[in-house]
Amino acid sequence: MAQGTAAAATTPDPPAPRGQLLAGPAALIGGLVHPDDPPAGANDWSCKPTKEHPRPVVLLHGTFANAYDNWGVMSPYLKQLGYCVFAAEYGGTPGNPVKATAHVPVSAGEIADFVDRVLKSTGAHQVDLVGHSQGGGVTPRWYLRFAGGTDSAHPEKNKVHSLIGLAPSNHGTTASGLGTLTTKLGLNKPVSAVLGEAYEDQLVGSEVNTTLDKDGDTQPGVDYTVIATKLDEVVTPYTHQFLTAGPKATVKNITIQDICPRDLSEHVSIAFDSNAAQLVRNALDPAHAKPVECTVTLPVLGG
Repeated sequence: MAQGTAAAATTPDPPAPRGQLLAGPAALIGGLVHPDDPPAGANDWSCKPTKEHPRPVVLLHGTFANAYDNWGVMSPYLKQLGYCVFAAEYGGTPGNPVKATAHVPVSAGEIADFVDRVLKSTGAHQVDLVGHSQGGGVTPRWYLRFAGGTDSAHPEKNKVHSLIGLAPSNHGTTASGLGTLTTKLGLNKPVSAVLGEAYEDQLVGSEVNTTLDKDGDTQPGVDYTVIATKLDEVVTPYTHQFLTAGPKATVKNITIQDICPRDLSEHVSIAFDSNAAQLVRNALDPAHAKPVECTVTLPVLGG
């Protein structure tokens, strides 16, 4: 596909990404080597949305990750489907492969700047956000509510149409007990000094979570989709990922094992999961949703 073009409406959908059993480890290595590069298919600033796919897709990586290592499967797949795809980097410094560690409001401001750039470049009215972990949870929700992503009084002016979160950190995590331990020991500040403020921001009961949850989970005019796995070891309990729809918003909470019982993805590998990719496809274009062709996905390795 040439730069700046998208797939025609008559072009058959590409098959879901298969054979990705080593996608996770390969992505980690790639992210170390290319910490500031976009993944394949992303950040073609000449791309113009089509009538079939009028909204660009903005990918938001998770904590301690970067765009290159988080979206090696999803980005080229969405590009092949005909979307203009953009992958943001936030919450970290250039050259450092470990990003999304900054204070959530700071990262949300960086996402706001990136979305504005995408809208200006493409001429689109709105974008769709697809995020993993922090990138699908508290940080884009902060952007939507406090950093200009939506206009609650005039939802038609929203910059975001939908937020699709893969294993999103929506209501705080116990981090399989680690967060509970550091909270009880009063160690959240020292640990955050080492790991970044995003660590404490995403724990159960944090100031960020309390502020976000005070007035409900959603913003008017936004469609939310949560794709969670029962095997999540990072955002725990996994049910903390689910959202409740408020006025003029829609929420679809999906546990991936309810769709594909043999899916063994956990927090990391859900970003490299063919089944999850198909669910994202359906969430982006629900009018043309298709049954998920389930395949086996393994912990850490993907599938």
